[in-house]
Formats: sequence, C-alpha cells, structure tokens
Amino acid sequence: MFARITAVLAVTALAGCGIGQSRLNPMNWFGSDREERIDQARAEPSRPVVQEVVSLKAEPTPGGVIISAVGLPPTQGFWEAELVRIASDDPAVLVLDFNILPPLTPEPVGTQPSREVLAGAFFTTQDLTGVRTIAVQGLSNRRSVSRQ
Repeated sequence: MFARITAVLAVTALAGCGIGQSRLNPMNWFGSDREERIDQARAEPSRPVVQEVVSLKAEPTPGGVIISAVGLPPTQGFWEAELVRIASDDPAVLVLDFNILPPLTPEPVGTQPSREVLAGAFFTTQDLTGVRTIAVQGLSNRRSVSRQ
C-alpha cells in the first residue's frame, strides 16, 4: 500500500515537470536572452573583455546549467575566451565578464562570422541558489537571461 502511494506521488510530481510552462520544470528556468547597452565606461577589467556579446544561452542539465555566449571582437585572431564570474551588488544576479585575449600579431577585421568567438561555463544547481538572472557583459553591451 505504501509503495503505491509513493509511486502515485512520484508520478504526480514528475508530471508537474512535464507541463510546458511549469516553474517546476528545469527546462523553463531561463528564457531567451535580452540585450542591454552599456553607456557608461566600465571599470578596467583585469583581463581584456570582448567588444560585444552577440548571444547568450543557459541550457539546463541534470546537475546545473551550461552557459554559452558568443562574442564579437573587433578583428580576427582573438583567443582563449572565458566567462569569469565577477562581484555583483545583487545576489539574485550572476554577472560574468566575457574575457578574451587579443591576437599576438595584427589581424584583418574580416566578416562577422569569422570574428565570432564562443565561451562557456558550467554552474551547479548549488552555485545558482538564489540566482534569478544570469548576465554576460562585454565592453559595449550586456546580455541576460532570467528564470521564468
């Protein structure tokens, strides 16, 4: 009898995760990204940051979230992209700098697709406790995704 009740409760709880707009469903935690332009000059970061953040995704996994961002540097040849957590005044916002190293020799500008650089990071469910928004910033803009 106890096993049946437990099974029914488990099925009911899992069914809540399958509902498309349910807040219980981890696949719905983060929506599409939004862009915000940065008008004021940023404090000098410890490492160079990308000129512009083109896109941001937060993909849920069983143990947390994989964050991936595409950045657009001014020329080709930028390398060693990394998303680095920085201090935030708001504990509900996880802020990441899109750090990137410049080319060792001068490189041509090229087309936008040839300059795009991808960076990613994994954050556990524990890392995201209390976090409602994830933001990745470059020099000229900031993109963010929020829990729905």
